Amino acid sequence: MTLQQLQYVVALDNHRHFVKAAQSCSVAQPTLTLQVKKLEDQMNFQLFDRSKQPIKPTPMGELFISKARHILREIDELKELVNKERDRIDGEYSIGVIPTLSPYLLPLFIGDFVKSHPNTKLSVHELQSAEIIDRLQKGILDIGILATPLEEPNLREIPVFYEPFLLFANAEHSVLRQRGSISPQDLDENELWLLGQGHCFRNQTVNICQVNQNKDERNLMMEGGSIETLKKMLQQVDGYTLIPQLSFDEQTDTPFVKRFNHPEPAREISIVVHRSFTREQLLTELRKSILANTPDSFEKNERFVTIRWR
Repeated sequence: MTLQQLQYVVALDNHRHFVKAAQSCSVAQPTLTLQVKKLEDQMNFQLFDRSKQPIKPTPMGELFISKARHILREIDELKELVNKERDRIDGEYSIGVIPTLSPYLLPLFIGDFVKSHPNTKLSVHELQSAEIIDRLQKGILDIGILATPLEEPNLREIPVFYEPFLLFANAEHSVLRQRGSISPQDLDENELWLLGQGHCFRNQTVNICQVNQNKDERNLMMEGGSIETLKKMLQQVDGYTLIPQLSFDEQTDTPFVKRFNHPEPAREISIVVHRSFTREQLLTELRKSILANTPDSFEKNERFVTIRWR
């Protein structure tokens, strides 16, 4: 058994396709296929069920691949330590960002970051929280930027800022005529519009408004795919939704928005990495760049109460 064989097996699990796995390892497909088969012969059991399309690991294969990933991570960590790369940030990294954050946060800081660090190449992917967590666990992603806490034992969370929730309502909605800020108790759950299933922001909205998701008697049923979709819809139909503050456009959204009473509901946004990730300086520089380009009011204080989504 060799480390190269373990790398081939993990690549095959990532891509579930022999040609794509071989390309990712920069080897010919017959070479990868031969080495995987040789390893299976040595182990005396099949790692992959080739009768499926795409191929998938056998039950014993899943256990073996999980351990192989752990071994390869340990090897990578050892190389990092030996080469003293903790203080280096140059290289290529893949980052996953949740959809309710990426269109608002990325334009604020990503330009400054790449200009300040021209030898650092970032590949950014807009993914829902569950997929970011899965890819971090498998080593497919290097970094996630998403709502926390996650409480995943293999992942490390580095809180960056706390983003308040705002209420966004139809212009004729009675809640907008109230003086001052509002509380969740002022809201009718039957008038709430939500993002679609899978968005962590949806779960946080449900937790704030204490919604019974099985109860809805409206003659229009819709779950928005994005914050912007819900905002545009609410300019035409009655009701309200919640939006993250970074999505608030002062020029266009002000007539439709109300803030909550203190302590305001807010989501904790963190940089998340696998516990084996060792590029500490990269995490420091990334966090510094985000903080330099987001409101100072997003710092943690007694004004906020963090809303969990899991």
